[in-house]
Amino acid sequence: MPRPKPTPRRRGRSPAPPSPPPLARRCRPGQRALQEIRKYQSSTHLLLRPGPFARLVRELCLLFTRGVDYHWQSMALLALQEAAEAFMARLLEEAYLCSLHTCRVTRFLKDLQLAWRLQGPELGGI
Repeated sequence: MPRPKPTPRRRGRSPAPPSPPPLARRCRPGQRALQEIRKYQSSTHLLLRPGPFARLVRELCLLFTRGVDYHWQSMALLALQEAAEAFMARLLEEAYLCSLHTCRVTRFLKDLQLAWRLQGPELGGI
C-alpha cells in the first residue's frame, strides 16, 4: 500500500493562533438598568411587538363574541395597543409608588393589587 504524500508546508513563520475575543466591559451594579430606563424613556416606539399583540386581540375577540371573527383595522389595533401600554405603564408606576411607601424597592404582587384597587372603577380598578 503506497504511503500518502505529505502536504507541502510553507516556509517561514507559522500562522499566529487566533486571538481571543475582547472581553465585554463590566458595568457597576445598577448602571445597565439605568441605561435601559433612559433608553426606553427617551424613545416613543411601542414596547410590545405588534404581531403577537394583534393575535392576542383577535383571540380575545373570538372568545368574547362566541366564534364570530371580526376584521380589525390596523389603526384600531395600533390605538388599542397604545392604550394598553399606557394603562400598564401607569399601573406599574403606581405599584412602584406603593412599594416605595412601604420602604421597599422591590415590587410585589400585593403592590400591583393595591395600585389596581386605588385606580378606581373608571380606570379598570374595583
